[in-house]
Amino acid sequence: MGRTIRRVRVALAALFCIVGSHAALAQSPAGCSLQPISGTSRQVLHCKGGISITAEAGARFQLIDHNRDGQVDAVSLSEKAVLLDVDSKRVKGGFEVVTPQAIAAVRGTRWSVDVQSGKTSVLVLRGRVAVHRPDTRAGVSLGRGQGVDVDGGSSPLVVKRWPAARVSALMARLGQ
Repeated sequence: MGRTIRRVRVALAALFCIVGSHAALAQSPAGCSLQPISGTSRQVLHCKGGISITAEAGARFQLIDHNRDGQVDAVSLSEKAVLLDVDSKRVKGGFEVVTPQAIAAVRGTRWSVDVQSGKTSVLVLRGRVAVHRPDTRAGVSLGRGQGVDVDGGSSPLVVKRWPAARVSALMARLGQ
């Protein structure tokens, strides 16, 4: 019975993520609760274990519970951007965002992942994030203010300090 409830919650989470942040759910998906952001139509998904996910309007993502313990430990993102805040003191074993072009993994931090036009962009706002392509473990480590753009190719990943205008534009899309 517990597995069935967990699967229903994950399915509801997938529905929420595909429909968008304007949808209202009767149940909390995968141990998560929705919190409206006052003065906007946005909502933040707060999940057990110290994980917060803010999605850009229209973002397409799915919550994943790899080890089936009832707690979200990954997000599969296919379109637009999400902002994540992961509490390293409460999240055991790390957290990752998987996109068609990249995997961004952390122990605890605040970062954004954006999928557009065949590329994934990762920006770190606090902490460190390891980024690599799905087909290789070789990658880069990003620190605060650093970002990387990952395409479907095989060229080396290049860490860059993002200009303030690019950071501001992404954060505005996320209501920050």
